[in-house]
Amino acid sequence: MKNLKSIFLKIFLLIVILFCFYNYKSHTVDIKEIIESYKQPLEKWPSPFIDKGIPWKEFEPLEIDTLFYETQELPEVILGKMLFFDPKLSSSNQISCSSCHDPELGWTDHRSVSLGHDHQLGRRNAPSLYNSAFKDKMFWDGRASSLEEQIAGPLEAHNEMSFNKDLVVKKLSKIKGYKSLFKNAYGNEKITYERITKAIAAFERTIKSQPGRFDKFIKGNYSTLTDKEIYGMHIFRTKARCMNCHYGKYFTDEKFHNIGLTYYKREFEDLGLYETTKDPKDVGKFKTPSLRDLLLTRPWMHNGFMDNLTGIINLYNNTLLINNPTKEQKLKDPMYPVIDSLIIPLNLNQDEIEALESFLEVLSSSRYKMQRPDFPKK
Repeated sequence: MKNLKSIFLKIFLLIVILFCFYNYKSHTVDIKEIIESYKQPLEKWPSPFIDKGIPWKEFEPLEIDTLFYETQELPEVILGKMLFFDPKLSSSNQISCSSCHDPELGWTDHRSVSLGHDHQLGRRNAPSLYNSAFKDKMFWDGRASSLEEQIAGPLEAHNEMSFNKDLVVKKLSKIKGYKSLFKNAYGNEKITYERITKAIAAFERTIKSQPGRFDKFIKGNYSTLTDKEIYGMHIFRTKARCMNCHYGKYFTDEKFHNIGLTYYKREFEDLGLYETTKDPKDVGKFKTPSLRDLLLTRPWMHNGFMDNLTGIINLYNNTLLINNPTKEQKLKDPMYPVIDSLIIPLNLNQDEIEALESFLEVLSSSRYKMQRPDFPKK
């Protein structure tokens, strides 16, 4: 009887081993097939997982900005660059646009929230200026529709540059060196607030992400990504559902979503887009950031609370929905933020998480070392 049991046990263990081996072999073959399916022109790639009604766009490679150095020599851009780096645009003569948007720090400041006038902290993480020329709305809450309009925000904020339009014009008008720069840019020496913002915006529009390995892969050089990175791209496009919000050339839909980080009626509360629209449906919505050069722009999220890619992936994987209101809470409080319907548990396993992270790391390829100009003193 014991021998019979022993035989049955051995047979059972053999079946289990064979079953596991078969599944492992099938899984390995499937992954290899998936990877090979991306080593072909973009239009032949597997279709991404996209929710109904999402006006998504396929990936698109970046091109080298061959006119960058020529653009930097345009009189308006020269003036804008000067103004961007000049701390005289602040009331303290200590803070410039570059204080929060440093070219060597991915055009951010690598702080959770920025440090401004009198060492006061801001409310939100400083967005990167990469690809600003192609953005529809500025700020996390979309309160500006152009770069020119956006400039007034930090200039006049008491905890940033703490100045105002009239005073900055009056201050710069007393500096002879700026008069010649304005004349070169606009034909006469007149200094106006509109010209100041126009010049700074002209400079900021020259700040673009640079192509890297990912872009070479899309264009047909299939050796530029590892198998793990390609598989991570597949997870990005399918099971992780990232393409619902991060697509196209700049990996963003330029829209606003509530992903569950509003901290409603708690410390760190931020109502997001609602502060601009005053529509209760917009409570907790923030602008989708671009994923281009994301390793250079950490920490992430509107509050700068996240600085680890694995942590962010795990956040989306299984924890965000815990912040959704119950039906009773929503009935009692119509303002209670509801998480976007695009957010669902992903059920990614560890291998998929690691592959996805490796793909996201590929998207960072830009480097800027920009010499700060000598500002006019008199």
